[in-house]
Amino acid sequence: MRTILRRFSLFIATTRSSVDTTTVQMESKDCRLASLIQQLRNYERPASSDVEEGEDTESDVKGGVFSQVGLSESTIPSVSRPEILRHKKAAVLICLFEADNGKLRVFLTKRSSNLSTHSGEVSLPGGKADEGDVDDVDTAKREAKEEIGLPPDLVTVVTVLEPFLSKHLLRVVPVIGILSNKDSFVPVANPDEVDTVFDAPLEMFLKDENRRSEEKEWMGSKFVVHSFDYKTDDNKKFVIWGLTAAILIRAASIVYQRPPSFIEQNPKLRIPRCLNSEKNTLP
Repeated sequence: MRTILRRFSLFIATTRSSVDTTTVQMESKDCRLASLIQQLRNYERPASSDVEEGEDTESDVKGGVFSQVGLSESTIPSVSRPEILRHKKAAVLICLFEADNGKLRVFLTKRSSNLSTHSGEVSLPGGKADEGDVDDVDTAKREAKEEIGLPPDLVTVVTVLEPFLSKHLLRVVPVIGILSNKDSFVPVANPDEVDTVFDAPLEMFLKDENRRSEEKEWMGSKFVVHSFDYKTDDNKKFVIWGLTAAILIRAASIVYQRPPSFIEQNPKLRIPRCLNSEKNTLP
């Protein structure tokens, strides 16, 4: 009888210790995410220029956003030919969550191989704004729901970054959101738009590992296109490059509060400040 009682007491003690450890880990994770949310809500994006409305040639039939060029609009102050600058608005969602190892990860998609343009390329969930969208946050969350089945109410939007310009001046606004409970969401790819949904460590976009670069020229200015090779735990390989890579380099720099370990080399262009000065508002 004493032996049975000892074993029972040991079982209770072990169980209680395991529960206590799990509780501490959960509280620690909640504290880290709360701190990150507060940090990002305090982010003040640089002043940016605006460009004329016109026709966009850089999104697919489903509204997905692509380009080999991706530069922050805030880095470009003015040009003598505003008629060459054309845009339609788009937004992408940088949905971050904390993995079991405590590292931040971001959801990405591989576009459907059935699409007529940009098939098989990697992108962030997102696309062009619809007339019914209230703002860029609304666009990004709507597109994420359509593409990967992410319920808007699971994401805490914490900040909106400065717009990025694609090769043909498509104005793309990155929206950063936090998924506090990863277990509450199972990605479901929309087969009309997406072949695969995967996630990658955000910090990789600050490291020189698995990175390739190619120098190109745009509007008389040289710049570097960054490509990151990534292999998942189940040995699937992806290449994250161009506009998507540029946006994630910027997002990682803001989240981790340090620059990348390589030179970005954005084009040195000058674009006029004109038309609207729309501001994004967070819910």
